[in-house]
Amino acid sequence: RWLDGKRKRKGSQCLVKSSMSGYIPSYLDKDEQCVVCGDKATGYHYRCITCEGCKGFFRRTIQKNLHPTYSCKYDGCCVIDKITRNQCQLCRFKKCISVGMAMDLVLDDSKRVAKRKLIEENRERRRKEEMIKSLQQRPNPSAEEWELIHVVTEAHRSTNAQGSHWKQKRKFLPEDIGQSPMASMPDGDKVDLEAFSEFTKIITPAITRVVDFAKKLPMFSELPCEDQIILLKGCCMEIMSLRAAVRYDPESETLTLSGEMAVKREQLKNGGLGVVSDAIFDLGKSLSAFNLDDTEVALLQAVLLMSSDRTGLICVEKIEKCQETYLLAFEHYINYRKHNIPHFWPKLL
Repeated sequence: RWLDGKRKRKGSQCLVKSSMSGYIPSYLDKDEQCVVCGDKATGYHYRCITCEGCKGFFRRTIQKNLHPTYSCKYDGCCVIDKITRNQCQLCRFKKCISVGMAMDLVLDDSKRVAKRKLIEENRERRRKEEMIKSLQQRPNPSAEEWELIHVVTEAHRSTNAQGSHWKQKRKFLPEDIGQSPMASMPDGDKVDLEAFSEFTKIITPAITRVVDFAKKLPMFSELPCEDQIILLKGCCMEIMSLRAAVRYDPESETLTLSGEMAVKREQLKNGGLGVVSDAIFDLGKSLSAFNLDDTEVALLQAVLLMSSDRTGLICVEKIEKCQETYLLAFEHYINYRKHNIPHFWPKLL
């Protein structure tokens, strides 16, 4: 019984070992043998069908120039099989050569690095080709969507202060303003009153422009007044933040508020926005890599406006469908623009 158990254990170990064997190419027969030692072959290596062991032995021998150091105790007459192959390096190497393994196919370190680099370059080229192909297969906007895109873009341009000339028309907030918080607010926060005063001058016109933008969107004007108010309350700060974020200038490290006032991070923070200023600046840095045009900013604003998860809405389903319409037009427009950033759409969202 003890012997039977031992045999079973040994048999199970063999099964495990065989199940862990490596990938065998389809061009090999099931029980194809290594032409050097007779062990199970794994493929063509250096022009011969061999096992992994003989492949590795041959490669190491050539790369390290070991064959001149090999010797045989039996005058080079050893029989090489999978049991004896490790007992005589010289006879094993001679067998490798006699069956046709090619020394010139073994790459030295520099050639191996060059080959790996070439493989990586080819892989990257194929990846880019596949990406371009997939982009070409993605749908562009339909005629209806182009009409909607035009309306949304014009709504944004007509309500966005200074338009595309904001860099030329902006004025930098003096550096001595908003650099350190001074006065305490009712909620306990400390603000720089001079910076706070400057920001309050532009906040009301900025809100008005967001409201005007929303009113120019046909789907928004069809909603009940109650829903319009809830949507505007929910998105106003988001849209104003987006409009500021897309006017982030990495050279001066400023955001341009309302198209006219360029401010630094600390000025915005100490002027009353606190930690929100960090979020807006970080968003600006992220968006600068996307190089968004007016249409993309406009569609993003429309998507933010039509958020069906705002509390208290009446026409939730209608608003959800509106947002889906904008999202689809937005996605198709991005396909049309053909950005070079991989996975542009999910990254932007």
